[in-house]
Formats: sequence, C-alpha cells, structure tokens
Amino acid sequence: MIAATVGSAVGLGNIWRFPAEVQANGGAAFLIVYLVCVLILGIPVMLSEFALGRAGRSDSVGVFKNLGASKGWWGVGGLAIVASYLILCFYMVVAGWSFEYLWQSVTGGLYEQLTEGQPVNFYEKMDEFITRPTGPLLNTYVMILINLGVLIAGVRHGIERMSNIMMPILFGILIIFICETLSLPKAAEGLAFFLNPDFSQITPSVVLNALGQAFFSLSLGMGILITYSSYFPKDTRLIRTAFTVASLDLLVAVMMGFIIFPAVTSFGLSGDGLRGATLVFITLPEVFSQMALTRFWSILFFLLLTVAALTSTISIAEVSVAFVRDRFRIARWKACLIVLLPLFVFSSICSLSLGPWNGFRIAGFTIFDFLDNLATNIMLPVVSIFMCLYMGWFAPRDLLSRQLTNNGTFRTRLYRPILFIIRFVAPVLIAIVLVSYFF
Repeated sequence: MIAATVGSAVGLGNIWRFPAEVQANGGAAFLIVYLVCVLILGIPVMLSEFALGRAGRSDSVGVFKNLGASKGWWGVGGLAIVASYLILCFYMVVAGWSFEYLWQSVTGGLYEQLTEGQPVNFYEKMDEFITRPTGPLLNTYVMILINLGVLIAGVRHGIERMSNIMMPILFGILIIFICETLSLPKAAEGLAFFLNPDFSQITPSVVLNALGQAFFSLSLGMGILITYSSYFPKDTRLIRTAFTVASLDLLVAVMMGFIIFPAVTSFGLSGDGLRGATLVFITLPEVFSQMALTRFWSILFFLLLTVAALTSTISIAEVSVAFVRDRFRIARWKACLIVLLPLFVFSSICSLSLGPWNGFRIAGFTIFDFLDNLATNIMLPVVSIFMCLYMGWFAPRDLLSRQLTNNGTFRTRLYRPILFIIRFVAPVLIAIVLVSYFF
C-alpha cells in the first residue's frame, strides 16, 4: 500500500496546482513557506492520521468508533469525507481537461492550425473548450468511468497495481522534461524566480495558500491517509513511510518548478494569462509549439498529467467508497456505484459553472472555485486541527507511541518532538493561519 499512498499524495496537486500557486504567490518565497509547512506541520499531521488509521482499521468515521471515541469525534471523520467528496467533484473536471488535451495531442487537433502554417492562440483554445457545455462533460464522464473500473477492482488489484505502474512512469516523464527545459536558453532566469526568494513577498495570504497547498498535496484532512493506513501491515514503519511520502511529494513539486519556469522565461511567456489552470493548459502547449517534435512532447506531458489525475481522483474516491462499504455492509462494487454515479451530476455542475452557468456565483466565486476554496482553505485545516487535538489529548493512552514504534519493537527519538508538535504547535499554527483567512 505504500505505492498507493504515494500515489494519493503525488498527483494533480503537484503538477497542476503547485506551479500555479508558486506563480501567483511570489515564486521562491512561496516555495520556502511551503517547505516549512510540509516539514513542520505536514509530516506530524500525516503521522497522526497514519496512527489513527492503522489503529482503528476502518474508514474515517469507523476509526473513531473502533477506538471508543465519543460520537462528536465521529463528526471529524465525517467532515473529512465531505471535504474529500467536494474536492472530487471539481477534480474530475480537471481530470477531464487532462484527458482531452492528451487526446488532442495524439490526434493532432491541438496543433492543427500550426501544421497549416497559422498561429495558434492557446488561451482562446482553452477558453473555448472549458466554456463549451459538451466537450468538458464528455471527458469528465470518461474519467469517472475509468475511476469506477479501477475502484471496483479493489485496493490490491486495482489501486495498488495501478500505482505500481503509474508512479515510475510519472517520474520518468518528469526527468525527461527537466533535461529538456534546463537546456533552454533562459533557463537560469526561470530558476532564479523559482529558487531565489524575495522575503518581502511573504504575506499572511501567501502563508495561508502555502499551508493549503501543503495539506492539499499531502492529502491531509481528506481521510485518504486514514483510509489507506487502515490497510497497512502491522510491521509498516509509519515515520519512515511519512518521510518517504512527503519527500516524494516535495520532489515532484520541485521537479515541476524546474520544468515550468525555465520554459516560461525562455519563450517569453508572462502576465495574467499564466494564472491558475492556464499555467499548464495554455503555457505548455505554447512551449511545445516552439519546440521540435511538438506532438511528441505534448503527448508525453499530457500523459503525465492524466496519470496524475487518475492517481489523485482514485485516491480521493476511495475515502467515500470505504465509508459507504463499511457503514452499510454492502459489496464493494455497489459502494463504488453509490459514490461515483452522483458525480455525473455534481461534476457536471462544476464544469458548467465555468461555461454556461458562469454567471451564478457564491460569495463571488464560480461553483468550481467556491468548492476549491471551501474545501482546501477551510475544511482541510479544520479537520487537521481536530485530528491533532484527538491524537494529542483524547486518543487512548500511548496509542501514538505504540503505532510509531510498532508496539515497542523499535525505538525512535522522534516520538516526543512529534507528540509536542501534534499537541501544541500544529493546532495553534493552523488555527492562526485559518483565522487570518477571514480578516
């Protein structure tokens, strides 16, 4: 299950979301804060979820029940499931975009004008695609069906087998792209933006976004790590696993920075058009169009993005599947249908909110952006605060110690520092950042 856990963390959050957050939040300044959030808060919170999941051996709600927690704590697990499902609703839409761009790269449709000697406006092409009602919906439905097939196959034969195949492919493609982009003429300028921090850029907003990205990319507060760790063998070393997952997650994020920013500066791409989703779906096709073997590089990258989309959406969906299966004692395939079939409606609403229903706003956000903001910046930190409080103060005595040492089979000097962070540091810092969001 380690490969599946890595796959849950290494996905769209690193490849699609991380470069956009770096671009929007001051470059290297954001990277520094993000690294601190992962190391000081991310790993201890991850360990609390690992310990809770393996000790409780159930879904995000069932672990509290199995450990004798009061019903109030069950609600924390329930909130994690709700947060993960809200994320899944809009993540399926992004996964559909990835599949569409992979398909258009394979068929040549993405560069059809280029082959005819005409310039291509990739901003208009992206805007035309996501605002149409039919294309994005069909691709979203394809990704839902692929998810359904893998999830029905189960954890061992579906999720873990897919992760064992997909993760090496993902890293291999990233290495190829790094070698290519670092050879570009202005690669050093892009690396300077990514690696040389201007600390004046660090603001409360940047800290909040870095914390949200850390929790998002590490799958904290979503119930994913609780669910997956419930499948861990008793001899799995949780501290080693947490550092492995966090290190690989950081590695992929940094590798994406080494790919994106040298390419952006080398081809003179800048400005407001490089925000959010456009950093990947507009910038990189533009870069590929100016390189030899255009379609080859485009196919390779969007294959990578589609792989990341699958590892992310499947992991998130497993949280709700495990809950439905355990709570209602039904066959896995039935639980998969109960969880995924409603996405044909909910993900459609998210997709249409960027097109025909763009005028409908919640607190100034489209439905797509509202769910992203609500789940990432509010719900995930809230769940993580309560997870830390439970593991630090209310869990059965020595539960964390027993889980981190595999019932005393080995010793670790990290137990006391981790317990201190879980009890005192993580809840306070996360709460401060969360409160600052509203002011």
